Amino acid sequence: MPKPDVRDVLFRTLADPTRRAIFEQLCREGEQTVGTLTTHAGISQPAVSKHLGVLKQAGLVRDRHEGRQTHYRAQLGALAPLIDWTREMGGFWERRFDQLEDLLKRMDQ
Repeated sequence: MPKPDVRDVLFRTLADPTRRAIFEQLCREGEQTVGTLTTHAGISQPAVSKHLGVLKQAGLVRDRHEGRQTHYRAQLGALAPLIDWTREMGGFWERRFDQLEDLLKRMDQ
């Protein structure tokens, strides 16, 4: 079975609104415990832990154990493949619109 493309994994992982909200919170607020994330997520602690496991498997978060608590932090570098893809697509569409503009100018002449 072929290994899934990293972009596919990232898109699938971030497609879930709850996971995306947890990831965004970690990006904005920095490292947080599971308890803090659960308070903000509005879902049960086991559900938050499951979402964190998926985020961790995708490389979007890392965990650190301190006593009985687990702290999570976002790994912003993991978004690089998506950033590259959006740049590529942005360039593609910019070229297409430039071609359309040129065509429309030629049609007006």
